[in-house]
Amino acid sequence: MYTLPMRKSILAYSAHAVLLVAVLLADSSALAWGRYGHQMINQLAEKALPPDIPAFLRNGGALDAFGYYAPEPDRWGSPGEPELRNAQEPDHFLSMEWSDMLTTMPRDRYDYVRALALLQVAHPDLTLKAEDVGTQPYQTNELWQRLKSSMREYRKLVAANEDTKPVEAEIVFLAGWMGHYVGDAAQPLHTTYRYNGWLGANPNGYTTAHIHSLFESVYVQANLKESDVAPLIPVKASLVNNVFTDYMTYLRHTHSLYEQVYQLEKAGGFEGAGTPAAKQFTAERLAAGATELRDLIYTAWVRSGDPLPQRTRPTQP
Repeated sequence: MYTLPMRKSILAYSAHAVLLVAVLLADSSALAWGRYGHQMINQLAEKALPPDIPAFLRNGGALDAFGYYAPEPDRWGSPGEPELRNAQEPDHFLSMEWSDMLTTMPRDRYDYVRALALLQVAHPDLTLKAEDVGTQPYQTNELWQRLKSSMREYRKLVAANEDTKPVEAEIVFLAGWMGHYVGDAAQPLHTTYRYNGWLGANPNGYTTAHIHSLFESVYVQANLKESDVAPLIPVKASLVNNVFTDYMTYLRHTHSLYEQVYQLEKAGGFEGAGTPAAKQFTAERLAAGATELRDLIYTAWVRSGDPLPQRTRPTQP
């Protein structure tokens, strides 16, 4: 399990983190790879799908739709729809320094909310509400289950020789929507309370300026192309054994890299054309998002063919 840098540092700088959450809620541009990066992740994942997945997921129309839906959740951050904005903001991130204070990560969203509430009682000087810590893995897991359910319905309609066009559109939408969060989880600054400038003790002299958009939007759009990222995606798709557990491992690896973002920034890695090290790092992160998304879509398709578990009936008195 990931070890907190120092519990004292979290306590000392929780006020700063709360302030940054407020900034995050006020600036939806801090919630994305940027439209360009998200589209790249989604479309590279679609292109990497194996040939045994339904053909409608691999045609040109699906590719265009995957690109369109990639930044869709960021469109829901408008102040014109404040309740929607506030409800979906936490789905983009997980501050793992705080979530790792839980003994285990519950698989259910509401068990997680209750666990954080109990943790808050034990640590009243922290801000441990789910909307501040983040709900990233829950949104992704729930969307994956929606996708698998829709793919199961597609199989039924094919077997019955019925029209599949409506469910095909639903599957493409769900996969594209899910891709946004899978892409967010490949971005190290989405996994830490230091998501937009270094907080706390700073012996290495990392920037305290807002670097989130500089890294994931400005730098990516100016310097990264599909041809830089595609070769880093494994050719063979992998079946995910346990989606929630695997996704937490994916998030944890991303979190282990967040300090590298600050190191690269300090070395001028994101200024203009940047440095080769910064470009390689960023390409690897984009490829990680596309790979995870491809494998989750493929796993949803394969598992949609599994028989449903028998429903258990309540015991009669």
